[in-house]
Amino acid sequence: MARADAAFVCQSCGAVHAKWAGRCDACGAWNSLTEEGPAVPAGMTARRPAKGRAFALEGLIGQAKEPPRRVTGVAEFDRVAGGGLVPGSALLIGGDPGVGKSTLILQALASFAGKGGSAVYISGEEALAQIRLRADRMGVAKAAVKLGSATCVEDVLATLSKDAPQVLAIDSIQTIWTSSLEAAPGTIAQVRTATHDLVRYAKKTGVSLLLVGHVTKEGQIAGPKAVEHLVDAVLYFEGERGHHFRILRAVKNRFGPTDEIGVFEMTGSGLAEVANPSALFLGDRGARSPGTAVFAGVEGTRPLLVEIQALVASASYGSARRAVVGWDTGRLAMLLAVLDARAGLGIAGQDVYLNVAGGLKVSEPAADLAAAAALVSSFTGKPLPEDCVAFGEISLSGDVRPAPQAELRLKEAAKLGFKTALVPPGVKAEGAGIALEAIADVRDLARFMGNQLPE
Repeated sequence: MARADAAFVCQSCGAVHAKWAGRCDACGAWNSLTEEGPAVPAGMTARRPAKGRAFALEGLIGQAKEPPRRVTGVAEFDRVAGGGLVPGSALLIGGDPGVGKSTLILQALASFAGKGGSAVYISGEEALAQIRLRADRMGVAKAAVKLGSATCVEDVLATLSKDAPQVLAIDSIQTIWTSSLEAAPGTIAQVRTATHDLVRYAKKTGVSLLLVGHVTKEGQIAGPKAVEHLVDAVLYFEGERGHHFRILRAVKNRFGPTDEIGVFEMTGSGLAEVANPSALFLGDRGARSPGTAVFAGVEGTRPLLVEIQALVASASYGSARRAVVGWDTGRLAMLLAVLDARAGLGIAGQDVYLNVAGGLKVSEPAADLAAAAALVSSFTGKPLPEDCVAFGEISLSGDVRPAPQAELRLKEAAKLGFKTALVPPGVKAEGAGIALEAIADVRDLARFMGNQLPE
């Protein structure tokens, strides 16, 4: 059998090159190619068996049971994980530096240990004294969580070989390396191989594995996409430094729904769960002011009300300026063009600033109608009714299209005291206790705002 030659791997995108070059042809990064030899995962031999082993095939119909769950006791974390941690599963948590990933993991392990479970926390970045100080500040120092500081995956597996815990946390996967490779710790080959060894250990022993991962400046988890393919769930822990809340978002989950979110509030004693995030993002809305609209959105299975703020001002320079926080800039440009072309408002020549209150990032198209209402309100100087919410997607023709889970959105709005909703035609509110105002297109929206449209 021929010996596999070493290859040059890009540390930015993971592309493999036959020879070294100053620039990666795949992603364009400079000086990112590193020579890496062939890897042999722990517990495997370099020589493959000469003959495979046959296995039985089964049909689609069978007795499928719901996987058991290990509930940590942190309700928001368990919600995003799909109801708790599945034995033998691997979960990857990514987020910006300082957002609170280590705090979240330590809090979940301490809560799980307080319920009688066994948990081990392995840190490759911090000393044990730092972890103890954080635990003391959070008030969980007495929790029966076992701590360890190691970076070699073989050392970790040897330590846990005799007594496997129920939950194992590794902070972070970028610091873990394996002796089977000559590459430096943190390289793509090291991260991929170490993750593979830890996932195999979790599948073999039934341990629920929690991996903490760093993110790049683009917000993606550092390392190759193969790491995300190896794990069963990928969660992103989001939050701005200027805001006190944090959002845990599921983008992949083999044992639960995706796009589910959990909301936390960062306090001096750790992360506090937010049972009613709509009230947190709306805040005090006592005074009516032009340029604000409340969007009735849905994140995963949870309805979420958030305030969208807009400011339309005269352009100070030759070209109009656009500034967007928490929404898609391209979608704002499209919305301004539709308002000009279909309703004749003339907003495109103005400076436009759009902000989602609280720093929340909104991505669903149903926010179009609320954003358009805020823009028209700021442009005309006429505020929306104080007890009004809006949702609906706006097409390029100016029509307002339906949004999914309309009844869920309306019930959440009614629960928080809203009386009126701007909705697409055909939406019904049976038992929601809220009056509906059908908005067929952007001209209807402008008329509702009291703006005189050109004929």
